[in-house]
Amino acid sequence: MGKLVFMSVLIAALSALIGERIVNLRKRTLATRELVQSHLPNCVELKNLENGSEDITILGNGLAFISSGLKYPGMPVPDAKGKIFTLDLKDSWMKPVELRMPRNFDLESFNPHGISVYTDPSDDTVYLFVVNHPEHKSQVELFKYVEDDHSLEHLKTIKHELLHSINDLVAVGVDSFYATNDHYFTHEILNYLEFLLAQPWTNVVYYSPEEVTVVSEGYYFANGINISPDGRHIYVADVFDHKVHVLEQEEDNALVSVKSVAVGSLCDNIEVDAETGDLWLGCHPNAWKLFMFDPKSPAGSEVIKIQNIHSDEPVVTQVYADDGQVLIGSSVAAPYGGKLLIGTVFHKALCCDLN
Repeated sequence: MGKLVFMSVLIAALSALIGERIVNLRKRTLATRELVQSHLPNCVELKNLENGSEDITILGNGLAFISSGLKYPGMPVPDAKGKIFTLDLKDSWMKPVELRMPRNFDLESFNPHGISVYTDPSDDTVYLFVVNHPEHKSQVELFKYVEDDHSLEHLKTIKHELLHSINDLVAVGVDSFYATNDHYFTHEILNYLEFLLAQPWTNVVYYSPEEVTVVSEGYYFANGINISPDGRHIYVADVFDHKVHVLEQEEDNALVSVKSVAVGSLCDNIEVDAETGDLWLGCHPNAWKLFMFDPKSPAGSEVIKIQNIHSDEPVVTQVYADDGQVLIGSSVAAPYGGKLLIGTVFHKALCCDLN
């Protein structure tokens, strides 16, 4: 009889714990939030990006690099291989063009996630860093962009035990970067448990050929990462904490926390305007809908801009909002020349006028 009582109490306690965790998860994913539509003028769908445009970054000359075809656990799986596109924002055709990949690279398992571009100041060589998840693994592919034949030359694959669940990265040299790990565990089943527990276990890692180390930790879900125009500060989006963190870069590449800014949404990738220093964020206004994915009630999209982030009173502005009828699951927003590119995890991409 004692065993039955004990088991009943244990089951009741576990049920209460699971119930509390689900309530907490719904709160963190903003499960009850409904958006009011707020569209930008002259938005057009970009061709060739029907299988997602998870990350976008733009060079100073208006050439955008776009990762497409991400297969991410818990998300609808695109029926396409992973690809990298470019888009010349100075070209009136506004048509993304697929980059030619090298023959010595495994395209079958290519699963591109976050990307970053670094231009070598000594010779203007453009290096493209791509987070890749072949067969649920995490690694970084380093490419050189060859403009003459619109192709990528694969230089090397970077793997390390500390880079175990990479989401995004920002290049700070020809072979060095900061990267976010969005999970503590590496097994997919444990990842779902981690979502339920929602603990601040994720981190930021610095990588160079000479050093690999954790430089910042305590994030619920470290996601987008980028750097200020002067190179002094690193920005990190913590999805489940609804904040963007500002970190100062030390001479030894360590990061020191400066402040955090609440954004009121689950923000994904971060792009930084090179001229103004403004942060542009592709966000998930209701991530519960994103995870549950009901085509009849799709997850919406939101773009948020942060101005004067280093001041005492940063200005956080909603620039675009859609309830999912037009755009599902926005993950990045990249401005250039009065235009805004809005990418998604697995849906289409838009180009809108900002004025």
